[in-house]
Amino acid sequence: MSREQAIRHAERYFDEGGFAAELARRVAIPTESQNPERAESLRRYLCGEMQPSFERIGFRCRVLENPAAVGGPFLLAERIEDPALVTVFSYGHGDVIRGQEAQWRAGLDPWTLTREGDRLYGRGTADNKGQHTINLAAVEAALATRGRLGFNLRVLIETGEEIGSPGLREICALHREAMQADVLIASDGPRLSPGRPTIFLGSRGALNLDLVVDLRAGGHHSGNWGGLLANPGIILAQALASITGPRGEIRVPEWRPQSLTPSVRAALADCAVDGGADGPAIDPDWGEPGLTPAERVFGWCSFEVLAFICGNPDKPVNAIPPRASAHVQLRYVVGVDPADIVPALQRHLERHGFGAVKVSAARDGF
Repeated sequence: MSREQAIRHAERYFDEGGFAAELARRVAIPTESQNPERAESLRRYLCGEMQPSFERIGFRCRVLENPAAVGGPFLLAERIEDPALVTVFSYGHGDVIRGQEAQWRAGLDPWTLTREGDRLYGRGTADNKGQHTINLAAVEAALATRGRLGFNLRVLIETGEEIGSPGLREICALHREAMQADVLIASDGPRLSPGRPTIFLGSRGALNLDLVVDLRAGGHHSGNWGGLLANPGIILAQALASITGPRGEIRVPEWRPQSLTPSVRAALADCAVDGGADGPAIDPDWGEPGLTPAERVFGWCSFEVLAFICGNPDKPVNAIPPRASAHVQLRYVVGVDPADIVPALQRHLERHGFGAVKVSAARDGF
């Protein structure tokens, strides 16, 4: 009966407003990791909000200072019931992207939880304050029902995920013993569709890259020099066009995995990708031919151009620009060697005559 009792406890927590009240309190803390002026808010979220919530249900907590030059602190919460039991490790992040207050429509504010129908709005409700609030409530429901979990639980809450998790690797290395576990269960990712709970056993990696064509010191008048000087914008545009086909299918051989096996395709067969009423419609003719939407997003690589700069887009002048740059990203699956992503692209560009394009990793991948 303990399972049914725990479910009823969780339902009361939601129906009687406990979930909304806790989430509203957490959303109200403006934990913008991209804004250096919010450093105090990051610490307040961990020390003033999350630590008491964990300690109230029997967790021992430590705030770990970030060894990196940027990035907020970490909270490690532990409930060790018996060293002989299985240990679960969970993860969440308390930071959010910038509030962008001016971009919210009338009646909504990033730091105020607002309910409209069956939806809750506020920065962090979907990424990631809502998720770790739900997980903590589930733990509390189990403890309230039977007084124990039946396993050990370690939870790490970071405050720098939205800026690439600076210091996360170092923290895990420094506190390796304290973070050992038998299984990792983290709630920070999408669902197949809003109405279908989803368990992911893995996700695509990501590596952001900078592509730069830097030809000369300054711009030169297009009337005097047009047709005589190479245009870095044209070179870079052509180079980008060589990386994929016209519908986005990847042309770099080393980026085309062999891991989409029949067993993987069978596992994805009934996974319908749907963004819901508020999500974009899937473009049926985009991506690798012959793959279903689920195979394209879960079992294949994708290449995206995230930004492209040439000249002055806001105030163009009649001059051949000296430089062009693009910020791009590869989302990659098992079967692609992360260490070979940049070298493979550089080789591909040189084979196609684009040796002037210099490739570098913009930051550590994930």
